[in-house]
Amino acid sequence: MVCGHSYVKAVIFAILAWLALASGAISQEAHRIKGTPAPCGAGLVNNGDGGLLHRAAYQNVDVVARGNVRITFVGHSTYFIETPGGATVATDWSGQLSPPAMPEIVTMNNSHGGHYTDFIEPGIKYPLRGWDPEGGIARHNFRYKDLRIYNVPTNIFGPTNGNSVFVYEAAGLCLAHLGHLHHFLSKEQIHRLGRIDGLFVPADGTVTLSHAEAMHIINQIRPRLILPMHYSLFGAPEEFPVVAGKLYPVRYHHSSTITLNRSLLPAKTEVLYLSIN
Repeated sequence: MVCGHSYVKAVIFAILAWLALASGAISQEAHRIKGTPAPCGAGLVNNGDGGLLHRAAYQNVDVVARGNVRITFVGHSTYFIETPGGATVATDWSGQLSPPAMPEIVTMNNSHGGHYTDFIEPGIKYPLRGWDPEGGIARHNFRYKDLRIYNVPTNIFGPTNGNSVFVYEAAGLCLAHLGHLHHFLSKEQIHRLGRIDGLFVPADGTVTLSHAEAMHIINQIRPRLILPMHYSLFGAPEEFPVVAGKLYPVRYHHSSTITLNRSLLPAKTEVLYLSIN
C-alpha cells in the first residue's frame, strides 16, 4: 500500500512538472505572439556571436521597483545615470562637459568629437565604445554593481561599426540611448533592445534623424518616457516638441535632474525635457 501511494505521488508530481513546463512554454509563445517586448531583452542578449546567449542578473521588473535611478542631463548627448547601488555612467562621453561627478563608466560613439574621447580620465574605470577600433562589431554585455549595460550595434553612414544603441538596466528600469543614429531600426534590433522604459532621442532633426524618422523609431520602441538630447547646437531642435506634441504630451522639468522608478513612469508615452545646468 505504501508503494502504491509512492507511485501515485510520483505520477502526480511528474504530471504537475509537465504542466508547469507546458504552461511556461505557452506563456512564452503567447508573449511572442502578442509582440510585447521582454524587459531589457529579458536579461538575454544575442549579439550574433555564434548564437551564444549571455545571461545577465535579470530581475522581474514588473514587481515593485527597489530603489530609484537618478538621471541628469549634462548637455549635448550626455546624460549622467546613478543607480541605487552606487554605479555611475555617462552617455556619449566626450570629456568636454561636467557631470555631477566623475563617472565610473562611460559609453561612447564615434560620430564626431562631441560623442567620444581618446583620453580616458583616471577616475573612469570602464570605457565602453559603441564601435570596434579594430574594425569589427562592438559587443557589450557588461555588469557592474547593480547596473547592466548592453549594446545593439547600428551604423552611421557605412557598415555597422560606428554607433551603438546602449541600454542601461538598473532598479527595474530599462533606459536606451540612441547615440548618433542615422537610420530606422530593424525588427531584429528592436527585438534585441527589448522593452524600453526611457529613451534618449536626438532632437536636432537634421544632423542625425529627421523629426519624422525620430517619431518612427519612437513608435518602433514604444518607451514610456522620451528624453530629448542633441539639440543645443545644430539642426532644427525647436521643431521637435511641435512634431512630438502632435503624438505625445510634452513636459518641461524645472531641473536638470529627475529621480525615477517604475511607479513614477507615465501611464502613456510622454516627452520630458530636462533643463541644462
